[in-house]
Amino acid sequence: MTGMDVLKKLFEQHFHSPAVRMQPLQGQLGGSGRNIIRLASENLSAIGVLYGVREENAAFLEFSRHFRRQGLPVPEIYADDLSHGAYLEEDLGDTTLFEFLSKNRIGENIAPQVLETYRQVVAWLPRFQIEAGRNLNYRVCYPRASFDRQSIAWDLNYFKYYFLRLAGIPFSEQALEDDFARLTRFLLSANRDYFLYRDFQSRNVMLRDGCPFFLDYQGGRKGALQYDIASLLYDAKADLPPELRQQLLDHYLERLADFIQLEREVFMQHYYGYVYVRIMQALGAYGFRGFYERRVHFLQSVPYALKNLRWLLEHVELPIALPVLMDAFRSMVASEKLQALTTEADKLVVRIYSFSFRRGLPEDEAGHGGGFVFDCRSLPNPGREERFQPFTGKDAPVIDYLNQHESVHQFLASALSLVDASVCNYQARGFKSLMVSFGCTGGQHRSVYLAEQLAKHLRGRDGVEVVVRHLELESLGK
Repeated sequence: MTGMDVLKKLFEQHFHSPAVRMQPLQGQLGGSGRNIIRLASENLSAIGVLYGVREENAAFLEFSRHFRRQGLPVPEIYADDLSHGAYLEEDLGDTTLFEFLSKNRIGENIAPQVLETYRQVVAWLPRFQIEAGRNLNYRVCYPRASFDRQSIAWDLNYFKYYFLRLAGIPFSEQALEDDFARLTRFLLSANRDYFLYRDFQSRNVMLRDGCPFFLDYQGGRKGALQYDIASLLYDAKADLPPELRQQLLDHYLERLADFIQLEREVFMQHYYGYVYVRIMQALGAYGFRGFYERRVHFLQSVPYALKNLRWLLEHVELPIALPVLMDAFRSMVASEKLQALTTEADKLVVRIYSFSFRRGLPEDEAGHGGGFVFDCRSLPNPGREERFQPFTGKDAPVIDYLNQHESVHQFLASALSLVDASVCNYQARGFKSLMVSFGCTGGQHRSVYLAEQLAKHLRGRDGVEVVVRHLELESLGK
């Protein structure tokens, strides 16, 4: 029996209805190695996971059930078959916090609704760390029951061998080991009697109906409070502005004080040490996946991590001396090789518009001219049917209708191919702006749908910032 057969069996046993659609979602969990599949019947869906590490699966299932009992927003586990490395969980949709952030920002200007969502996420964290952590079964933790000396050594050596060495950063082996030993003793002097989520970052938070749900805590263990909030606020590609990081840290500490007697100065004494070790852990992962395994897209996050390191070097002084490690960081920040992977200045802004031909073409706000205008009026028109009048191209009924037509898929594929070619060419030539417009008769259905599909296709791409405007919907107040 294949893994997919096992998932289909679990689905049918749980829902008493066969799965008729299976959609791989491999991209959702990056470098984890898990196979993620959405299974659906006519009106029910679930997420199936196939992964061969039994201990890690067992930890995720145990933690998920415990967190659900504690009232925390994590996926419900529907069924599992650990002998085949398979389990079935609640479908929380497709929108991660990272995607929500990317869609609602222009540079450092982040929309208020994103800030509010981050505040909600931060407010949930102490409940995981303290409330749910009190009677958690730490015996199932994998690979370690606590973020101890061995765990820290693994992370630091991961950084040393898979990032520093492969990036060509010079260092003295013994002197760096001496700094690692001092840093480890310092980190272990913090109170570590809490649940450490381990990978608390924007791609592991799903948003459904505006509410956050949490994933990917199977590496959880006992540890210090500082680690998880550092993971979220210094999440490299999220690239949060320093002022916002400080606001969210303050909000976290306020919520934390609801659960424990908190001495801010004691917390802050260790905080930036954990920021550094989290950044090193992430850089080790980027180096392993990118330099070693040649999965180059993992290196796209490196310049963002370097930006965080630069800020730390300029604004933070640790209470311990780590001269060789700090010299390595300074060499990384100054490295033209690493900065060339991508930089903030190299970002190409792709402005995507939907519009109605009745009102004329969108204006070129960037002033560069050029770009694409796609005429969608040859496609099937949901606007002619009364049942679609209340909806737009962002709504499920219209999306489902258009997805049923092969001509729509052919049109979209052609548009994506043309835009992809221009994006690659523009980036290679250092251009900063590309305008893409989709027009239809009313500007509410086909053009909106295609603009959203292109935006989804481009978001998260290295060096690309996506800005979307639906001109007709804006004029109607939708």
